[in-house]
Amino acid sequence: MNDQQIPAVAVYGAGGHTGKFVVAELRRRAIPVVAVGRDASRLPAGVPGREAAIDDPVALDRAFAGCAVVVNCAGPFLDTAAPVVEAALRAGCSYLDVTAEQASAQATFQAYDGPARAAGVAVIPAAGFYGGLADLLASALAGAEPVERISTAVALDRWWPTEGTRRTGERNRVPRVVVEDGRLVPMGLPAASIDWRFDAPHGAQTVVEMPFSEIVTLSRHLRVRSLRSYLSASALADVRDADTPAPSASDALGRSEQRFAMEVVVAGPAGTRRAVARGQDIYAVSAPLIAEAVVRLLDPAYPRSGALALGEAFDARDFLRALTPTHLATAFDPV
Repeated sequence: MNDQQIPAVAVYGAGGHTGKFVVAELRRRAIPVVAVGRDASRLPAGVPGREAAIDDPVALDRAFAGCAVVVNCAGPFLDTAAPVVEAALRAGCSYLDVTAEQASAQATFQAYDGPARAAGVAVIPAAGFYGGLADLLASALAGAEPVERISTAVALDRWWPTEGTRRTGERNRVPRVVVEDGRLVPMGLPAASIDWRFDAPHGAQTVVEMPFSEIVTLSRHLRVRSLRSYLSASALADVRDADTPAPSASDALGRSEQRFAMEVVVAGPAGTRRAVARGQDIYAVSAPLIAEAVVRLLDPAYPRSGALALGEAFDARDFLRALTPTHLATAFDPV
């Protein structure tokens, strides 16, 4: 399939930190890209660029015209998701975003499942590191069977937050939720701390209950009685420290030196099983997750429509295999 036969993909927020990684990964896969943003001067060179403010539906319609998929990398998603999804649906496009914000993912699921089905397209929020990766790992372990408990834990050797992460933290004051007795409920305060033994090089760490959008994506399609998420206490301290610098490039791909490990433990009738994903730079790794989803959505044989979680939209094990070992190191073990 040559470039002329592949539909274009619009990346909204293409001038931002994560957006640039997404544009680069799509181009690496020879997928035509339209870079869209609120400020044309910040858009990456080498691809068609279109300017569209988030509160200008006419400009958004122009920006997404002729595209097949819209990828939203512009947070805070509490402010951007709805107008970008609606413009994508008007253009007949599928939609993906990389939100870590629980309330944004939940609102997208609730508001756009019916409209997406009617339009015959897929709307997939939280398809990046937070939300999407844990969803794939848990889906690969749990399958369609009900499970008693899912726990996810993330270790970061450092968290250098981007400007967008800081803006989102200031904007997102919605109480966090977890799953208890099969229902979404507010997380108890103060946040619980537990000890978690990660594989090397992260090792044993104190982790703090810190649920992101994976709580919403997993509970959307997996039958689970209890669902909790944790983040290494040291990484949380980094992101809460106003003096922690933004990430800086350490390799030719623009990735920071940050190393991450994500572990998902599923306990149910089949026993207790663990999935692990390790890699470099939580912002950069969202790009191959998004690009792999785009490739599958562009397949004319793709059968699904509606508002979907990443592990619901695609075969989770096959999806993860496609990213291993180039972008992730993964393992699946009994505990």
